[in-house]
Amino acid sequence: MLRGYSYQLYEMAHAALVPARAVSDAAHFMFRNPLNPLSATAFGRNIAASAELFERMTRRYGKPVFGLDSIVVDGVEREVLEEIVWSRPFCNLLHFVRPDLPGHLDQPKLLIVAPMSGHYATLLRGTVEAFLPTHRVYVTDWTDARMAPLALGGFDLDDYVDYLRAMLAHLGPGAHTLGVCQPAVPLIAAVALMEAADHPDVPASMTLMGGPIDTRCSPTAVNKLAQQRGVEWFRANCLQSVPFPYPGFGRQVYPGYLQLSGFMAMNFDRHVNAHLEMFNQLVSGDGDSADRRREFYDEYLAVMDLTAEYYMQTIETVFVRHLLPKGEMTHRGAPVDLKAIRRSALMTVEGENDDISGVGQTQAAQDLCVNIPVEKKLHHLQSDVGHYGVFNGSRFRAQIAPRIAAFHAHLDALNRPRGWLRRRAKVRG
Repeated sequence: MLRGYSYQLYEMAHAALVPARAVSDAAHFMFRNPLNPLSATAFGRNIAASAELFERMTRRYGKPVFGLDSIVVDGVEREVLEEIVWSRPFCNLLHFVRPDLPGHLDQPKLLIVAPMSGHYATLLRGTVEAFLPTHRVYVTDWTDARMAPLALGGFDLDDYVDYLRAMLAHLGPGAHTLGVCQPAVPLIAAVALMEAADHPDVPASMTLMGGPIDTRCSPTAVNKLAQQRGVEWFRANCLQSVPFPYPGFGRQVYPGYLQLSGFMAMNFDRHVNAHLEMFNQLVSGDGDSADRRREFYDEYLAVMDLTAEYYMQTIETVFVRHLLPKGEMTHRGAPVDLKAIRRSALMTVEGENDDISGVGQTQAAQDLCVNIPVEKKLHHLQSDVGHYGVFNGSRFRAQIAPRIAAFHAHLDALNRPRGWLRRRAKVRG
């Protein structure tokens, strides 16, 4: 009976912890204060570390910021400005401007489609940062459904595809696109529809990273759960109404805290050990290591709600019925035909240890897009990385991002009209 009110109970539990959090904050301040002699003792450090972990585990994590104020290119620090260049009720398109970077207007445009799967777009901070020296970077900043009033209407997978098509039209021809995880399906669908309509703003390329194109390949625990439970189980057990006083009060959503619970449960031992290690680092005074864990969990534990209609349509289309790889996916009644894709190039990236999108699920797009020329196709399987490492971390920066940038350069060279280099040399001369 209480199942339909779990969101309200979650909010009540958070509110009930406010007095305990106040005591914990006071203890943390007291035993971290250098004026307190106990702060330098093992006892004081244990109390301070315990208080901080309690506060972090019971905190409501708000939407993070990108915080990319500058980048270093060729040893010179360059300013980065963030601006909204396109906006709709459920998404803003952010552009990272580098006004004093020489030649930035000649760089290719890159639309990074962030996943709408529980985390904010800032989860891709490392992805954005990796491409800022070489591309004009744009990223989708999806709206938290609990912050969207009912008067704004609904948002489903069809709307998602429409948003992407509108963004690509705004950016104009020749843009490159990169979809991380969940956006792989709506991104390739949007491109297929644009190709079928002979749209002039079809992107130069799609890079799909760890995406569920065909979840029948190497099914993971997530895929198996969807198959076993079926659509109606998710409808009955995962949807909640946004409680008062959020702006989206009354909207049906898949709450972020449920999504986060699923993520945590999949790797419960790893997260427990990480927090135990963080406790030991705080006690021993290893501030640098503790700061790295703080930064990771500040991002990882910040979650957003998804609209119920989008969540259910995605579950049914992608994870239960596999409509895209079967050639049966439609968008507002029109077929999504991947064979229509001819101009846009395709790169797929997978992680060897990905436990969200198994090996082969993203590569399936290579076989489905039969009319893309072979010189415009590339697949990369990255060893020794899981799902997160596909788009972030040291191996992403050192191995994956340079391959993507090289693929874009290769495509731009293929697409230049003959005589381009000769004309450019004449102009420069």
